[in-house]
Amino acid sequence: MNSPSKTSPPIRIGLGYDSHRLGRGGPVRVGGVDIPGDVHAIGHSDADVLLHAITDAILGSVCEQDIGRLFPNTDPDNRDRDSVDFLREAISRLHGKHYAIGNLDCVILAEAPKMAPHIDVMRSVIAETLGIEVDQISIKAKSGEGVGEIGSGLSIAARAVVLVHKV
Repeated sequence: MNSPSKTSPPIRIGLGYDSHRLGRGGPVRVGGVDIPGDVHAIGHSDADVLLHAITDAILGSVCEQDIGRLFPNTDPDNRDRDSVDFLREAISRLHGKHYAIGNLDCVILAEAPKMAPHIDVMRSVIAETLGIEVDQISIKAKSGEGVGEIGSGLSIAARAVVLVHKV
């Protein structure tokens, strides 16, 4: 029987997901960008589903606690907090374990407002926050095509997968 390795694997992946209900009146913050429209995401912090999903993906890649345990909604310091703060903490923990991001692949799920015109700015904000190149980040936007809570415009969600490597 093989004994477990005492060294960390050279490559890891992390998966993140987040969703929030939508309320009337905009803007909605996604990927660190305020997107004009008729809706906003309802949450304890700024409710940025994309940054929350990315944060959890990074934390998960190095087996850290998730965003909800690190930044609980019961802590008043997290009220209306900018999700860039969460992302900075995640990248700090990743670097602390001697890993770096290889690439990040994300999907935003929203009926409205349309995300595509804002994706390049989101990529720039995220790249700057994480200290990586824009070409290491892919962001796609999909609508719910009228199906379920997302398609009905009642909620917004995001998924993120990150590949990290030992440095």
